[in-house]
Amino acid sequence: MEILLRPVIVVGGSVVLTLLIGWATDRLLRKADDRHPETSLWGLLRRGRVPYQLVLCAALLRGSYAQAKLLEAHRVGIGRTLTLVLIGSAAWLVIRITGAIVETSYSRYARVHRDPARVRRVRTQVSLIMRVVSAVVGVVATAAMLLTFPAMRAAGASLLASAGILGIVAGVAAQSTLANLFAGLQIAFGDMVRIGDTVVVDGEWGTVEEITLTFLTVRTWDERRITMPVSYFTSKPFENWSRGTPQMTGIVYFHVDHTAPLDAMREKLRDILRECPAWDGRACGLDVTDTTPNTMQVRALVTAKDADDIWTVRVTVREQMIRWLSHDHPYALPRVNTADATLPPGHLPGQSRSPDGAARRAHGHRDSP
Repeated sequence: MEILLRPVIVVGGSVVLTLLIGWATDRLLRKADDRHPETSLWGLLRRGRVPYQLVLCAALLRGSYAQAKLLEAHRVGIGRTLTLVLIGSAAWLVIRITGAIVETSYSRYARVHRDPARVRRVRTQVSLIMRVVSAVVGVVATAAMLLTFPAMRAAGASLLASAGILGIVAGVAAQSTLANLFAGLQIAFGDMVRIGDTVVVDGEWGTVEEITLTFLTVRTWDERRITMPVSYFTSKPFENWSRGTPQMTGIVYFHVDHTAPLDAMREKLRDILRECPAWDGRACGLDVTDTTPNTMQVRALVTAKDADDIWTVRVTVREQMIRWLSHDHPYALPRVNTADATLPPGHLPGQSRSPDGAARRAHGHRDSP
């Protein structure tokens, strides 16, 4: 009877005790979350209840397994398995607790500061910090798991002896990876580009959607995703429309006839902008910037609070101005001149202007019809 009851009491007691402690801890976190609604820390910590219970259960079983006297022939293997579970669940719990603390800090910062640029910068740094912490914890947990095997401990001395050579080989082999890693840290803390910024890279306009330690994803206006190494943003020039203030100035070009009513076009531009909600009212203007033998180039200048609104203002001005010109002033649109050419003074309509014809007439010769 003792042989049967001992394993049941040890294993069952560990599981029941784990469930009771987990339930009590979760209840305390829930009460703390209800008492402090101004912070989301306690609610976020509840996400770690699964790894927390795994840590408790693995620790209790690892400490009391010797008293269970169950499968004593496999005691070493079972003990090592419980140790591996304990290390893995502890690493999982550390990542969850760190994530809860970091996310709470970011939420508090976002509520206090109203500057979108600063909030995006902190968001970028927080996301990269979480990736770094997860990577470090994962590496440490993996190393701890490997060191539980005696063969790995025996090989540690030889690995340390050849660490210099291995470091050189790894540095040469992973040169691009390391460059992207340091570039990601430079982007995060150098405030070069942030999540949510509007950028232009390789002629593509889009919004930064994700930044990791090695790559960056840009979501274009047509819902495509461009994935680029982060080292691109530290080695090549790019446009960041969200740097500083998001306000932008846009330009719309028109090619019109030389007789186009410029004053009326200026008044029409003001009327269009007054009815356009995307215009921020900072500036507007219309000027002639270039001429050709058949047309003149007119530039309309408009402003908006960000890149999305400036696009809306530009297309609205372009569409309504062309419609107004074609309806009220069709003569102002570009056209092909088919009128007869005006001859210079002193030339008759049938008179030849070539030097050979003038010479023949001077000697009394007539041009053939």
